[in-house]
Amino acid sequence: MSSTIRIVPAAEPDIPVILDMIRAFAEHEKLAHVVTATEERLRATLFREPPAAEVLLAHWELECAGFAVFFSNYSTFLAQPGIYLEDLYVKPHARGKGIGLALLTHIARIATERGCGRVEWSVLDWNQPSIQFYKQLGAVPLEDWTRYRLSGEGLARIAE
Repeated sequence: MSSTIRIVPAAEPDIPVILDMIRAFAEHEKLAHVVTATEERLRATLFREPPAAEVLLAHWELECAGFAVFFSNYSTFLAQPGIYLEDLYVKPHARGKGIGLALLTHIARIATERGCGRVEWSVLDWNQPSIQFYKQLGAVPLEDWTRYRLSGEGLARIAE
């Protein structure tokens, strides 16, 4: 008998779970050394009005087995809002149970309800299992685009 997957919006009492999921995801992506998130900063950014991002928690059996973090963006070409999926993570022992698909399906429904023209995300080049999963869903890589980031000293320097 298969277990039920339950997707719910995170609430403020879920902050410790969210932080645990962020740390587990970072470890999986070999980026644990980059994480500086704290419960206080999550509270100040995710549970303010308006929130900087939204979090969905995927419950499977007796645990939170996955999460997704997303926020609104905008396409000038479409003249429509969109959703950027910042993080999607399922704990290793819970993979293959449909949890990732349930999270993406939930986000797709939110995007449709909000009149969004698209949902976008990034994936590390080495993460072939995720790439295959996304391609099976019909997602296509944007090979003509290079993603850039301005942060830390570069961000501070240009903001002066």
